[in-house]
Amino acid sequence: MIQYALKCSHGHCFDSWFQSAAAYDKLRAAGMVSCAICGDVQVEKAIMTPRVRPARNAAETPKPTPETQDAVPLSVPRNAAEQALAELRKRVEDTSDYVGREFVSEARKMHLGDAPARAIYGEAKLDEARALVEDGVPVAPLPFMPNRKSN
Repeated sequence: MIQYALKCSHGHCFDSWFQSAAAYDKLRAAGMVSCAICGDVQVEKAIMTPRVRPARNAAETPKPTPETQDAVPLSVPRNAAEQALAELRKRVEDTSDYVGREFVSEARKMHLGDAPARAIYGEAKLDEARALVEDGVPVAPLPFMPNRKSN
């Protein structure tokens, strides 16, 4: 399969998939390739950006320099605030138990003394979290989404 960026004589740009380059040529010659917007059959290939995958054994991303600061991956903190959030996340994950969607029931059990107190984090719907606060259960929202952990 091959994807082509196409352009009709009216200037509409669109993409389409073809079985092969020869299949595109054959369909175009038969007038069977038409604009997805206006139906024009005078369609030509447009300039495309190739999709190139990195090699499986490609080296790690180099550390950013002042010249390449804008090219930093989103997974790397860019400033002091992002660094502080990353450190908070690590501390919460290292010192607390993730209870997932059982957060509300676990927090309520600990508050009522039905379960031993411990640091937990997890997920709760907004109305459930409000109910915990209204009932005096000490909870606070985290400034990040927890990584869902599975068995």
